Amino acid sequence: MRFDEYHPSEIPPKPGVYMFRDRFGKVIYVGKARDLRRRLGNYFQPSRKRTGDAKLRSLINSIAEWSFTVVRNEDEALLLESQLIKSYAPHYNILMRDDKRYLLLKVDLSEKFPTINLARLKKPDNARYYGPFPHGTALKTTREFLLSHFGLRGCKSSEPDLETRKHCLKKLVQDCCAPCTGNVSEEEYRARLNAALTVLDGDIAPVKEAIKAKMLAASSAGKYELAARYRDAAANIDAVFGHRNRIFENPSLPDQLFPPGEQGIRALAQRLGLKTLPRKIICFDISNILGTLAVASMVTFTNGRPDRQAYKRFRIKTVTQSDDFAMMREAVSRHFGRLLAEKRPFPDLLMVDGGKGQLSSAVAALISVNAPPLPLISLAERNEEIFIPGRADPIVLDRHDHALRLLQSVRDEAHRFAITYHRQLREKRIQSSMLDDIPGVGEIRKRQLLRAFGSLARLKRADAAEISIRVPGIGKAVAEKIVETLK
Repeated sequence: MRFDEYHPSEIPPKPGVYMFRDRFGKVIYVGKARDLRRRLGNYFQPSRKRTGDAKLRSLINSIAEWSFTVVRNEDEALLLESQLIKSYAPHYNILMRDDKRYLLLKVDLSEKFPTINLARLKKPDNARYYGPFPHGTALKTTREFLLSHFGLRGCKSSEPDLETRKHCLKKLVQDCCAPCTGNVSEEEYRARLNAALTVLDGDIAPVKEAIKAKMLAASSAGKYELAARYRDAAANIDAVFGHRNRIFENPSLPDQLFPPGEQGIRALAQRLGLKTLPRKIICFDISNILGTLAVASMVTFTNGRPDRQAYKRFRIKTVTQSDDFAMMREAVSRHFGRLLAEKRPFPDLLMVDGGKGQLSSAVAALISVNAPPLPLISLAERNEEIFIPGRADPIVLDRHDHALRLLQSVRDEAHRFAITYHRQLREKRIQSSMLDDIPGVGEIRKRQLLRAFGSLARLKRADAAEISIRVPGIGKAVAEKIVETLK
């Protein structure tokens, strides 16, 4: 569009990337926005040409055409902006740049014992690069887990020897296969590396199954914090290497990078034989560790995009055992029972994360509240199979199908939302449990302390006098015990 064709109503208030071109059609600036309408409005205010700084005034006066691309979230906006800037090298991005670069993963296969390294720049050195990844902390944590899980070296030497071994910390925790000692051959080490590379390429199902087995073993042994760490590791692998986070190489084609929601909606209606377009889709997922702190999430997608204001989360109340089916039945029945009681409209499509068992639980839940029939499916993650009530065989779509990609986005978002809620509850329980070891602090006083200070972190910063003043009934002696224990 030309610079003088700006109409705010035509720009959605959604995350995205925008580009400015000069009168010769050359890209001069690429930007990202959480809210495209608000961000672009800043450039088109008449006063900006007078009150902006010199660089901004120069940019605005050079704009002849502009365009924008809507994406699903801020992470995609960050990545797409980075790719477009590298592709076009716009003049004003170079002028205003902040040298922000996202982390990459690098594997140099020419080394004798290759490993997974972090990098900021992609160099023409024939190494394999993966990324960029916007969440640096999750990436670093996941890299450390993969090195440990597959027994890869973490040292800087590409040909470690016994001298390298003297300065190695991994020998203490024994999570390296120790090529420095000749413990494994080059062929055996390469087999470990190739298994790790399949994860980096997006095939995360086998490693997630292995993590799940370790988590269950740790839980059975009463090592719940270890089990929680395995659960977090699986969530990080999903977030970093899952199919919806793969990085594509053609940033100049945003419509191919992120299929418009309308394409996915129409394709989904056709694949499932729906009578109406699934404009509103809701999805349920369950998160727990052997039945403890069990929660359910419900996410809503409207017109193919997340509708976060309609998200809901549930604490499971009636199920105390590790029974995902019963938990799914409770969450679905509670939500639809409320919709019926309040006479609110139903979604166009109900989806649950899982296979036939979760699907049957959802059907039973709808029957229990006398809900009218509505389209219902489940999506099983292992082979991305779509199950429908009354149909024995699943529907398997091509992995590039817009319908499947829409369902995957909905399922992954429900999984993320459930994991986040479960982790929050777990962290609160860990913090609260620290107070249980203090003599004289029972359940009532524990609640009073947390209510007065808001969090354990703030309580740790308080001295005995402040605790005595802010919490009636706690004397100086107990307050000093609290300070001593927490510090």
